[in-house]
Amino acid sequence: MKLSCTQENLNRGLGVVGRAVATRTTLPITNNVLLATEKSRLKLVATNLEMAISCWIGAKVEEEGAITVPARLLTEFISSLPSEKVDKKGEKAPETVDISLSPQTKTLGLKCARFEARISGIDAKDFPPIPKVADGITTKVDVEELRRGINHVGFAAATEESRPVLTGVDAKFDGDSLTLAAADGFRLAVYKLPLTEAVSKAIEVIIPARTLAELSRLIAEQKEAVEITANPSKGQALFRLKNIELVSQLVQGTFPNYAQLIPQSYTTRAVVNVGDFLRATKTASIFARDGSGIVRLMVAPGKLVVSARSEEIGDDIGEIDAQVEGTEAKIAFNGKYLTDVLGVLGEAQVALETTSPSSPGVIRPVGVDNYIHVVMPMFVQW
Repeated sequence: MKLSCTQENLNRGLGVVGRAVATRTTLPITNNVLLATEKSRLKLVATNLEMAISCWIGAKVEEEGAITVPARLLTEFISSLPSEKVDKKGEKAPETVDISLSPQTKTLGLKCARFEARISGIDAKDFPPIPKVADGITTKVDVEELRRGINHVGFAAATEESRPVLTGVDAKFDGDSLTLAAADGFRLAVYKLPLTEAVSKAIEVIIPARTLAELSRLIAEQKEAVEITANPSKGQALFRLKNIELVSQLVQGTFPNYAQLIPQSYTTRAVVNVGDFLRATKTASIFARDGSGIVRLMVAPGKLVVSARSEEIGDDIGEIDAQVEGTEAKIAFNGKYLTDVLGVLGEAQVALETTSPSSPGVIRPVGVDNYIHVVMPMFVQW
């Protein structure tokens, strides 16, 4: 293998795949990144066996080849190199990295400006094969819609492995729409978004929340639609971006029937400004830290009172204007759950719907009907 590419492109590519490098593993080669030439480009691949990210960067390829080297070592070395040089005319130009491989010793040689390094590698044949996801359904989704959908539900997925299906996000592909749902036993978030290409048949899969968090990071600078291929029978999904592919294992199991968890009616509805509600909740959460994170909400004519109290520290009360329908109400929530959902809402106003202090509360952005958030209440002495 012999090629050259710019330090900037190589550094960016390693940053893209680096998040898929295994941290704790029984298979040491998953700590490595695969470098391979492919169609006059350099392909970088990393995998933790649950998720694999491939990235292609432009390169001037003289000899084909492939090798795997320790990801952290290579990434830290490349990021420390200069990204540009000044020519004799005083103009700046991108700095290039020359890469060569000695097949006999499996040593990767790197040269950039006045820096040189040699890194011992492992044969590319020993690297875990990256699954090819071909069958199943294939569709496309607008990048901004997908990012918004992931941000609205991802935080509600469980982080503990006691119920594996809840560590994933349920994805229902049906016709020209995709419904994403996440729940951790205390809250439920459901977001519906349009597909730019309708699916041939309806399917439901559970995608790991970690995978979607990485996808959201990768599509931050993307303009083109994201192509999604999901294969429930093989338990895999592929997300194709410009010059990047992310392959993920799906979570096996059946997601809870969340439709029956969404209250169909309410006795009290308060419409408030999102920013005011978020500020009042954050302020109350300061005092709620020693009180199990409990934030109390009281709906009265024309206002929503947000409060918290701790036996040791003291208490706090904040009032915000509200358009109220129905009876007066009291309910308490974990403050973190409120700040999580209010923090992702881009709309100006939000509606809080409640039935009783012991029934789930519903949070809906006003003016759109594609998002709903259900939060279980906390039991308190009023």
